[in-house]
Amino acid sequence: MDLMEFITNMYVPIIVVACLVVGYISKKWIKDVDNKYIPTIVFVLGIVLGLFMNGLTVEAGVAGAVSGLASTGLHQMFTRLIEGKSDDSEVNE
Repeated sequence: MDLMEFITNMYVPIIVVACLVVGYISKKWIKDVDNKYIPTIVFVLGIVLGLFMNGLTVEAGVAGAVSGLASTGLHQMFTRLIEGKSDDSEVNE
């Protein structure tokens, strides 16, 4: 089993969506939360949800953590896609 197969087996879509929503709310509506803490928040939330949904196992915790962090990457991808921003455009300005 290669790394990418392992990671894709760890995704739990409901946890990704839940963490995406919590991360978005933290970013847009709660002004006291610094953006650098949002990945940590969704990471911990993913672990808690994974353990709650799948039992108290290491695999459930890892699946929750991977899903929580995937929500951060998914948010960045959607932001870049919708707003049309890329890292290259910031360098040229």
